[in-house]
Amino acid sequence: MIRKLVVLGGAAGLALFFVGGIAILGAMRPEVETQIPEPVAPIAFVQEVTYGPLNLSVKSQGEVQPRREIQLSAQIAGRIEDVSESFANGGVFEKGETLVTIEDADYRLAVTRAQAQVAQAEQRLAVEEAEAALAARDYEELSGESLSDDPSLLALRKPQLAAARAELASAKANLADARLALQRTRIRAPFDGRVRSVNADVGQYVTPGQALGQIFATDIAQVRLPLTDADLAKLDLPFAFEAGDGEGPRVRLYADVAGQTREWFGHVARVDAAIDSSTRQIAAIVEVEDPYGAGADDGFPLAFGLFVNAEIYGTEVPRATVIPILALQEDGTVFVVDDEDRLVVKTPRVVAQAGEGFVVTEGLDEGDLLVVSPVTVNVGDAIRPLYENGESASRKPPEPEADEEASAAPAAATGQTGANL
Repeated sequence: MIRKLVVLGGAAGLALFFVGGIAILGAMRPEVETQIPEPVAPIAFVQEVTYGPLNLSVKSQGEVQPRREIQLSAQIAGRIEDVSESFANGGVFEKGETLVTIEDADYRLAVTRAQAQVAQAEQRLAVEEAEAALAARDYEELSGESLSDDPSLLALRKPQLAAARAELASAKANLADARLALQRTRIRAPFDGRVRSVNADVGQYVTPGQALGQIFATDIAQVRLPLTDADLAKLDLPFAFEAGDGEGPRVRLYADVAGQTREWFGHVARVDAAIDSSTRQIAAIVEVEDPYGAGADDGFPLAFGLFVNAEIYGTEVPRATVIPILALQEDGTVFVVDDEDRLVVKTPRVVAQAGEGFVVTEGLDEGDLLVVSPVTVNVGDAIRPLYENGESASRKPPEPEADEEASAAPAAATGQTGANL
């Protein structure tokens, strides 16, 4: 019985010892300081606003076409006797060069016959003139009257003389027509150019108006570029614009050809006077001189039929900046970070759209931090501005750091005073 009491008492004492120890250790534990975490401002990407002179340009696309392109046709009938070596697909020819020759034997005979008719008509006219002179003299001698007394026209053979003169004029006209037909047996190039297609060859019989091939001039290449009303405003071009003696706005044409970007330069020659009812756009016609020669890019010609991109250089704005499309809100405002890293709103003046941005002339200050990314805070809230390369763009002055040595000295003195007490 005594042994059981001793065991129970020992167990109870051990339990009290542990409970007391835990209570003492808990009382000796330092109090935990509650710290409220500082809110972290969201990140926004920004770019610095800089003003400077800006050339407004317009981009468009179009197909290269020759200024002149015709169907080469025969004006007379006959068998083709000869074809020039230049008259082949892709052939090059010069103005006045004979491309097709039609057999001319029949037309030479026609010229000979016409010459004979002229000679006969001249002979008849000479006879009628002599007879008319003789009739006039006989009238004066037989009637005793002068020609001023208005004799009969038949008596003087004036109708016969007029008919002989008309017959001679007709014979000369027939001779001119025969010679013209003989000249047309040689079909010559009306300009310097190239052959697009050929529809006739040696031995083929052709009729008047029959197409022999398609040719085009190589002196000037044209590109029709569709433009909107806003594009015309940036280029300062009116409807029905025509360059005249001076050149219009300069144009850069470029395209990827044979694995390399080629470029050619021309100018706006004129603007259509009417708007396309289907697209509600108007076309500017760009001209490039000598596209197969001096106007070629390092010997690479501006080939007709090529689809090219175009950049038309417009007027220069003396002070402007370009902001990204994402920076402009639906209501025409933008977000800017102020010197305290807080979000503010400004309203810029947008004058045009340039590529993937808007041209602004006023409403923003030089050096403003323009927000170019979506934001999730309200106007006036704090924000962390970063440049697109990840560098901080904050202009908020840094907070002064606490002087640890100065703050430690009073604490040590206080502790020493407590110890003395």
